[in-house]
Amino acid sequence: MSTHFPLGPFTPYERNPILRPQGDGWESASVYNPAAVVRDGRVALLYRAHAEDIVSHVGLATSDDGLHFERHPEPVLSPSEDYDRYGAEDPRVTEVDGTYYLTYTGWDRINARLCLATSTDLVTWTKHGAMFADFNTFLPQGNGVPGPWSKAGGILAEPVDGRYLMYFGEGSIYYAWSEDLLHWEPCSQDEPVMVPTPAGTFGDFLVEVGPPPIVTDNGLILLIHNAAVAFDDGTVRYTAGQLLLDPADPGTILAEMKRPWLEPSTYEDRHGLVSNVTFVEGLVHFKDTWFAYYGQSDSTLGVATYRVGDRYSAVGP
Repeated sequence: MSTHFPLGPFTPYERNPILRPQGDGWESASVYNPAAVVRDGRVALLYRAHAEDIVSHVGLATSDDGLHFERHPEPVLSPSEDYDRYGAEDPRVTEVDGTYYLTYTGWDRINARLCLATSTDLVTWTKHGAMFADFNTFLPQGNGVPGPWSKAGGILAEPVDGRYLMYFGEGSIYYAWSEDLLHWEPCSQDEPVMVPTPAGTFGDFLVEVGPPPIVTDNGLILLIHNAAVAFDDGTVRYTAGQLLLDPADPGTILAEMKRPWLEPSTYEDRHGLVSNVTFVEGLVHFKDTWFAYYGQSDSTLGVATYRVGDRYSAVGP
C-alpha cells in the first residue's frame, strides 16, 4: 500500500450515486456522509440516512468491489439517548484489534455533540456517550454558533508513543489523546490545529475533519478535511483538501493542499437538501485502489477512486 502526500488524484465514479434513498421509512429521503472500513475482504459503509423528518440513523452496506453495495435492512445505530434524540449523524469509523470505534454527531436540535460507540461486528453497537461536553469547535472564530458544539472525530488507528490520537472539529480542527480509545483528553480550546482559511480561499467559512487520518510511507500523518465557503444569499459550497502533520507535533501543519482535490461537479453534487456539497467521511485502500466515499448535497452517496501509480498532471498554486 503506497500512502503519500498529497494522496491522489481521485476521479469521481462515472456511475455515481452508488447509494440513493429508498423505500418509505428511515432512509427514504436522504442517504449520505458514509464512514468506510474493510472487513473480511469487503468494503463496509456506515452511512447517514433519514426520512423527511431529518432524524438521522446509521445504516450498513457492504460490497465486494467497493462500488456496488448490498444494504442491511435496518439501521444499526439510531437515536436513543437525550444527547442524540433527534439524530445519530455523520459517522467515522476506525478498527483497532478487532473493535470498531465509531464517532458520530449526537443532535438534540440545540447542540451537536461528538459521541462514541463501539462494536465487534458493525451491527450491534454500544454507546459511550458524548466525548467533549463543554467544547465549541467553532471557536475561536465563533460564527455565531453557541456551545457546546463538536463534530467530526477521526481516530488514527496506529498508536503514537503508546497513546491514540484523534482529530476532531467542525468550524476549526482540534486534536485529542487517549490511552484506551474510550476516554479522550482534548487539546486546549485556545489552540486549534486549523482555523478557517483566508478570505477568498476554499475554506474561509469553516474547516472540518474528514475520514480518520492515515500514516504516510515516511511516518507522517495525512488528514483529509472538508472545507466550506458561505455566500451572501445563505448558500454554501463544500469541497475537500488535505493536510500533512507530524505525530511528534500533532498541532502543527507541515503542508496543505491549496486547492480542492474533490469539489461539486455533477448534478447530484450541486442539487439536494443542501446543494453544492461534496463531503468526504470514508477512505479505504482496497484491491490496489483508494476509495473515498462522500455525501452529495446531503442527499445521495458517491465515491471517487485513486489507483496507486496515477499522477497529478499539474500542481496548482
